[in-house]
Amino acid sequence: MGAPMWETASYVVTVIGLPTAIVFYAMDRWKQREQEDEETYIHLSDEYVKFLKLALENADLRLLDPQATPGLDAEQRMRKSALLGILISLFERAYILSYTEKMSGADLRRWRSWEDWMAEWCRREDFRSAMDVHLPGEDPEFIAYLRQLAAQNSPGMGVIDGNKV
Repeated sequence: MGAPMWETASYVVTVIGLPTAIVFYAMDRWKQREQEDEETYIHLSDEYVKFLKLALENADLRLLDPQATPGLDAEQRMRKSALLGILISLFERAYILSYTEKMSGADLRRWRSWEDWMAEWCRREDFRSAMDVHLPGEDPEFIAYLRQLAAQNSPGMGVIDGNKV
């Protein structure tokens, strides 16, 4: 190969090879980010399942009953408050790690499952009361988001499946 041939080959590599390598690198980074987002969702979902197991282990608190539980003694109220604090902290982690203003596709589907879980809990009077205790000091954007969700899901708001009617 002569010098002109090497020069032509270097142009081909520069014009075709470099942009192709950049495209493949960008695609690999995108796939890697998607995988990381999925792993985050799975980890957070596992934490929610652990919370539900804690709720079952403390069945006397009736945390999984949508009705508020009257007549709890001081120790039970303290355990219930602690468990609801754990739940609010988990919701905050999910918000910080998963929520953005402009979501679509898999990100939006993953977030909607968290939003459904939060809305379900926000329908409970005891959870809304626990928010007053456990939200101070949390992320301000999360506080605003959860308070808005609670307002939308409070009794008397005409909410069916998370939508105002």
